[in-house]
Amino acid sequence: MKEEKTIEGEVVCHDCKSKLGEGAKYVTYNTPSGNFYKCEACYKQDSKLKDFQKTEVYSRIVGYIRPVQQWNVGKVEEYADRKEFVV
Repeated sequence: MKEEKTIEGEVVCHDCKSKLGEGAKYVTYNTPSGNFYKCEACYKQDSKLKDFQKTEVYSRIVGYIRPVQQWNVGKVEEYADRKEFVV
């Protein structure tokens, strides 16, 4: 656990959403989408950070790469039917 005294903006626990005031003990998770914090109690329950960013999957379709979530229903079904081969 680390104790921080000054942080820009408001520090809120990712799990229980409680405000972490000055002198509160918490863990900081540095991710590409920003920093997330867990209070000591939530960290003891589960140390893993979950549900912090939606994963965007890109794949090639009709000659160019696009996010799968932007494909039409038929192409999404086609993508689900694909099999991965290891050479």
